[in-house]
Amino acid sequence: MKPIRIFRHLVCQHPGYLGEFLQSRSIPWEMVCIDEDHPIPQRMDDVSALVFMGAGVSVNDQLPWMEGELELIRKAFDRDLPVMGICFGAQLMSKALGGEITRGEGMEIGWHPVHKLGESDHEGWLQGIPDHFTAFHWHADTYTLPEGSRHLMQSDCFDQQGFVMGDHIGMQFHLEMTREMVGNWIERYGSDLLLDSACSQSAQVILDALDKQIEALHRISDLIYGRWLERVLARQGEI
Repeated sequence: MKPIRIFRHLVCQHPGYLGEFLQSRSIPWEMVCIDEDHPIPQRMDDVSALVFMGAGVSVNDQLPWMEGELELIRKAFDRDLPVMGICFGAQLMSKALGGEITRGEGMEIGWHPVHKLGESDHEGWLQGIPDHFTAFHWHADTYTLPEGSRHLMQSDCFDQQGFVMGDHIGMQFHLEMTREMVGNWIERYGSDLLLDSACSQSAQVILDALDKQIEALHRISDLIYGRWLERVLARQGEI
């Protein structure tokens, strides 16, 4: 099987549980480290899917690599190559397809419930997932739905939490978190927690019962990652 290409934008961010999920299923993957100035590969016939992870910047920032990733997403959609966007990655997907990225009302940080919109799930993306589940969040921006997409999830703090288009999915929240990643983000970006925001938790609240939170998160990760991977494998003729 061709590898899944994952784009990283933060020096401290690796695929986390997503990498573990793929490895446990013998799915090859490779990393493009934008934070280390890796060039953006425009070739796509050597991969089975693309994943765009989080970032500490806005999609609206004028950065030298931004347009290259937006163009790559547009090419992937044109060729029906499955794409997954995580937080910043979901915002990239929205903007690449004509959506708008704006600042939300404060930041959403920590463990917050996500509510699925079952009436929009015509293709079983959220089958088996509870109507409400807790996910990890760390973001300030939000997006509008790109034309032709379906709104799948929302939270009490941000209306846009997830959308799908064909075999592509964008999620505002983070399913890939591990215990180590949570601690690392608090250490590196803890100043965000000092901002006045109704949807930002303290470090103490975020770390409380962390093992149970991570365990529950990964049960949701398995289901959503699994739905997307089924589509990737089907396109590769693996199932």
